[in-house]
Amino acid sequence: MSNDAATATGAPAVDGTRTEPPTHGIGASLPPADARAKTEGTFPYAADLWAEGLLWAAVLRSPHAHARIVSVDTSAASEMPGVRAVVTHEDVPGDPAHGRSVVDRPVFASDLVRHHGEAIAAVAADHPDTARLAAAAIAVEYEILEPVTDPEQAFAADPLHPDGNLIRHIPLSFGDPEVTGEVIVEGLYRIGRQDPAPIGAEAGLAVPRPDGGVELYTASTDPHTDRDRAAACFGLEQERVKVVVTGVPGATGDREDGSFQIPLGLLALRTGCPVKLAATREESFLGHAHRHPTLLRYRHHADAEGRLVKVEAQILLDAGAYADASSESLAAAVSFACGPYVVPHAFVEGWAVRTNNPPSGHVRGEGALQVCAAYEGQMDKLAAKLGIDPAELRLRNVLATGDLLPTGQTVTCPAPVAELLRSVRDYPLPALPKDTPREEWLLPGGPEGAGDPAAVRRGVGYAVGMVHMLGAEGTDEVSTATVKVHDGVATVICAAVETGQGFTTLARQIVQEVLGVEEVHVASVDTDQPPAGPATHGRHTWVSGGAVERAAKMVRTQLLQPLAHKFGMSTELLQIADGKITSYDGVLSTTVMEAMEGKELWATAQCRPHPTEPLDDTGQGDAFVGLAFCAIRAIVDVDIELGSIRVVEMAVAQDVGRVLNPAQLATRIEAGVTQGVGAALTENLRTPRGLIRHPDLTHYALPTSLDTPDIRIVKLVEERDVVAPFGAKPVSAVPVVTSPAAVASAVRAATGRPVNRLPIRPQAAVAVPGP
Repeated sequence: MSNDAATATGAPAVDGTRTEPPTHGIGASLPPADARAKTEGTFPYAADLWAEGLLWAAVLRSPHAHARIVSVDTSAASEMPGVRAVVTHEDVPGDPAHGRSVVDRPVFASDLVRHHGEAIAAVAADHPDTARLAAAAIAVEYEILEPVTDPEQAFAADPLHPDGNLIRHIPLSFGDPEVTGEVIVEGLYRIGRQDPAPIGAEAGLAVPRPDGGVELYTASTDPHTDRDRAAACFGLEQERVKVVVTGVPGATGDREDGSFQIPLGLLALRTGCPVKLAATREESFLGHAHRHPTLLRYRHHADAEGRLVKVEAQILLDAGAYADASSESLAAAVSFACGPYVVPHAFVEGWAVRTNNPPSGHVRGEGALQVCAAYEGQMDKLAAKLGIDPAELRLRNVLATGDLLPTGQTVTCPAPVAELLRSVRDYPLPALPKDTPREEWLLPGGPEGAGDPAAVRRGVGYAVGMVHMLGAEGTDEVSTATVKVHDGVATVICAAVETGQGFTTLARQIVQEVLGVEEVHVASVDTDQPPAGPATHGRHTWVSGGAVERAAKMVRTQLLQPLAHKFGMSTELLQIADGKITSYDGVLSTTVMEAMEGKELWATAQCRPHPTEPLDDTGQGDAFVGLAFCAIRAIVDVDIELGSIRVVEMAVAQDVGRVLNPAQLATRIEAGVTQGVGAALTENLRTPRGLIRHPDLTHYALPTSLDTPDIRIVKLVEERDVVAPFGAKPVSAVPVVTSPAAVASAVRAATGRPVNRLPIRPQAAVAVPGP
């Protein structure tokens, strides 16, 4: 651990001193309030909910990727004992479609099936097995159509949707197209379909209300948007639909799918009874969105010293059947296509197209992960062609504050990319394995591997990545929070959903820091509260945390004003620290609890960052509020005969702005790296002819604890972003984006192979025999 990282966590510094971390407030490693409940199994997840008179739901899904629906016969299902309702597209009273950004996805397919797993009908019954049997009894006659599964064919194919096959096209143009470099390298890269693989069951409960409305209890990450979508489909006013957020096991985009929530509400409204749905793992794979599979073509121009001159790229995102978040993902991919490097001339074309593949959508680091793997592959090719050390080549080109992105936007936030890269480059390398190690599990393939230890080669690779923070292209980012204090106990009311990113812990720390109150509670979330927006792109650290801070400061003023008036001074001359209120001259000294005795104080505040703008017709515009950066050095051992790969170590340096909770921050970085290792080596949802081949976690290989490498956080750069509350930057997405590219770079170094596909297949890691 570097001196900077050690200081942030309270560990011994290089000079032998020890900086003790605070025990509460900002900078403390405060444990999550729900940690014990989750550990003991008493945390209220949606799958655990129950209500009097409960019915169970099941959804019939299409077995085909593309088909015309000739007829749907629900009579056999309706007549089964215990079945209370069957609904199809004919029973949707409001809007027949929903969608995250574009309303283009039917609640139930009516005339066409556009992807494997599309919802056809839903059933409510008095037992979950009865509901599933009834769903299976619905007779659907299909006319099977030829699916369009190659995104390159989507341009010439017949329209798969009334809105056409092209969702968005961005032709970014920056600089002089006639410029060329002395050295040119080209590459074709393919990124596979990664599933978010939610760690808890996707489930929900719908309860009808006396006013004819409905309440949805679900693990939503954006309850107000979910309410608005559902109300439109139910044909109800928004105030008659309420979304109550239950415990979220964790989310990286997989909790935003209305295809689970809307059928529940329809069944509850139809039966007048509470209805519950707990999706199986197969249903989860079929229902929710995945990471966009992407095809990328690149041409890099550089001078003889390795400095970039021009980047040309084509990026094609496979959106699957519906638009979802594809427009936003494409904007990120095109904007960051050159990476955190200075590129004087850039020409990037990006497309997002509909196919008959499963829908793609928001998964952490969308758009940025795919292009990072490609542009870092290009940097490795340049380094090899020029005979320059890969880390040195990158250092000659990295961005810094004040440089321009290819979108024309000036990087105004801290951008310590060179410092990050030097930190991981200079971090000591791990020991080399022996030819016949005692610990056989350290070999690629583990103790049962068939490889020869003499065939193992070690590789060292580098990658630098970037992501944007908050929404982009004119998204109105706003969050509202209320802070109440009564009898020395504070309560935070904010509709920011805790998805595992640590917002509830951060909210407690903010109030402790500002008000000096030890006991802080965060209220559960529902749509009776003002909106706080989705839990994506680190929004809640910035926007909702900023709203909590402003509300807490308003309460602080209410608390201090009477004291300041009594002693004839302004509130600015009083401070709160360690539970005490003191004046600058020491005349006033009292405890916070004494000052609050008998008082009930509260305040509501909003936080809205500075506005952004959409990209124009040439891909230009100030589209992003802020940026975050990361550098990773990967060490891998590769069996060059079998293609087995073991990631030995990932050294991480990250631009964090300010460390708010050291333990939580380290956990988030480690989780992000692990998710990225999965994208690099094992996670690929195969969909031949548009059909999900194995929708289960037996065949879809998530990285386990044995696959997780040693993760060394060697540097945390705390250069505060002046426009962000507390100066902090979100930390979860950028290590996900950067780590697959670093692993691929290390495999290239070990094998000499180009490695242009993620996840890396064994045949791509087998070294080519020498002459």
